[in-house]
Amino acid sequence: MGAYIFITAEGYTYQPGSEAVESDIENCQVLGFAKGNDADEAFSALLEENAYLLETSFDEVVCLELKDEDYRERKRYFCLAHI
Repeated sequence: MGAYIFITAEGYTYQPGSEAVESDIENCQVLGFAKGNDADEAFSALLEENAYLLETSFDEVVCLELKDEDYRERKRYFCLAHI
């Protein structure tokens, strides 16, 4: 069973402390994570666990398989302010 992340390029994102009227950052938003034998099964699991997504205005969802199923334990943090 694989681990998957679901993202969308729809929506708007602002950086912390922003007072801009228009979004500051063009990026993707994470909609959720799910597991399944393939992307279709994982997407069904995502919607089953997060039914509220069907009530949002998001339409196009991208699914990417994560390399390691233990991605949560192997995550790393980086700080841009200290580079």
